[in-house]
Amino acid sequence: MIVRWGLEEYPGLLAELGVGTPLLVTSKRWTAIELPAYRRFDGVRRHVPRETVEEATAAAEGADGLVALGGGSAIDTTKAVSAATGLPVVSVPTTYSGAEWASGFGVRDEEQGVKVSGGGARLAGIVYDVDLTLTLPEGETGGTALNALAHCAEALYVAGRNDEADEHAVAGARLIAAALPRVLADGADRDARRELLEGAMHAGAALGSAGLGLGHAMAQALGGRYGISHGALNAVCLPPALRFNEPAAREEIARFGEAVGAEGGADTRVEELARLAGFERLRDLGVPEPELPLVAAAAAERAGAKANPRPASAAEIAELLRSVW
Repeated sequence: MIVRWGLEEYPGLLAELGVGTPLLVTSKRWTAIELPAYRRFDGVRRHVPRETVEEATAAAEGADGLVALGGGSAIDTTKAVSAATGLPVVSVPTTYSGAEWASGFGVRDEEQGVKVSGGGARLAGIVYDVDLTLTLPEGETGGTALNALAHCAEALYVAGRNDEADEHAVAGARLIAAALPRVLADGADRDARRELLEGAMHAGAALGSAGLGLGHAMAQALGGRYGISHGALNAVCLPPALRFNEPAAREEIARFGEAVGAEGGADTRVEELARLAGFERLRDLGVPEPELPLVAAAAAERAGAKANPRPASAAEIAELLRSVW
């Protein structure tokens, strides 16, 4: 993966990759950002509906590369197009989701209310620019940053963990936990935004190398069913996942807790950060309690649940969800 900082690096990165006619995949939110491209698709929608992916794939005809400009939805849409076409992806992230580091992606079937995982995207490069994050609203800032923090936590104990991912996870957790309160207090603090973006970069690298765990499985099942922000769901679902995994990953969770400056448990520190960002209970996000067993059954079948250090049954996951409802 080639990583560059600053939008001025964008043309040179494309030239280095041999991309001359890229399709730019984004949403209407970023119409004011001019990036050289062969064609522009600005129909990205939250949670990557299947129809949107089909439209973007059709728009990629004649392109020799793909550029994702936006948050996780834009990047996942672009990765889905890459998997279908074989075209390389350059990501220009505007949030802290870390999706730019993982070749996998999720596509939502809106009729069925499920999010289906896919893989095989050709990741080629990333361009980070702090200025693109300065106008990010508080909710998206906090949610995507806490999603990145969940990447750090889970990378330390999932089945795919490794030494390189551990280093990224600890570095990312330390930066995110230190910078997020400052950014939430002053969204125009450019130094804090830079630190938070660097933390998200490390978190994304940990994600790409190690994979996801139970907290993400729960968040994905909830997001697929209700269309709720993935970041907000991770903010609420990570603490109970940490508590559940404590008996099987005590040392790893303690290492994460030390990185985030936890004076009590790691789960308590994550809850503190989540409350700062405005996330506390599933009921506040519109999740209906009677349907928790259905969500739990879906979560138990997801790859993150199966890579978790402690096996979790649907009944156990339902109790975890109730604990934060």
